[in-house]
Amino acid sequence: RYSVYIGKIAKKRQDLRAAGIYMTKQASRFKLGRNSTSLVLVFGIFAAAGSAVAQSPDYKSPSPAFTEALTAFDAAWTADGLAFSSVTFTDGPGSGYGKYTATDNNVFSAGETIALYAEPVGYAFDQSQDGYTYKLAASYRLINTSGQVLSEQSDFAEFTGTTRSKQRQLSASLSFQFDGLPEGDYELEATFADQIGNQTAGFKLPFTIQAAN
Repeated sequence: RYSVYIGKIAKKRQDLRAAGIYMTKQASRFKLGRNSTSLVLVFGIFAAAGSAVAQSPDYKSPSPAFTEALTAFDAAWTADGLAFSSVTFTDGPGSGYGKYTATDNNVFSAGETIALYAEPVGYAFDQSQDGYTYKLAASYRLINTSGQVLSEQSDFAEFTGTTRSKQRQLSASLSFQFDGLPEGDYELEATFADQIGNQTAGFKLPFTIQAAN
């Protein structure tokens, strides 16, 4: 028996009002089978007597060197394909992108929760009028030293969303609990399928189950 959890980031809302400018912001929400991020900025500039004056936004644009670096990064992202920039066991589940406590410990007691964190990169995007969509599905297998698969499940978690800019800060925080697992050495194998780019990549994390004290 196992349980699988995906980290969740709570949702909040903040309204700022100053000098006739109204802005609303909605934080990201991350839950099982779905990762979606939305950022809504609504500006209204009002003149006296009810008349509106249209103005262009005034902000500093990136330098040509910075823009060229972004273009090169985008090309490398596409060319390299699906991979992982980070994979590790963690001390408890992560709470968001880069928000985790890595641990070198891979020895667990029977029935103890096993948490891991991964950052997939190189996945594809589907561009539409709504923005850029990504869609990944995760599967896992629990394997013993003789190669026997003790537990497995395909597409048990999905990470998908649509954003105006390409969402490249995607994280997977997964927790497993295997009750009744005997002492010994095992391997936790996870596979991610890029359902837009039709590519797969995975990783294996060896671990040991010791007798409970």
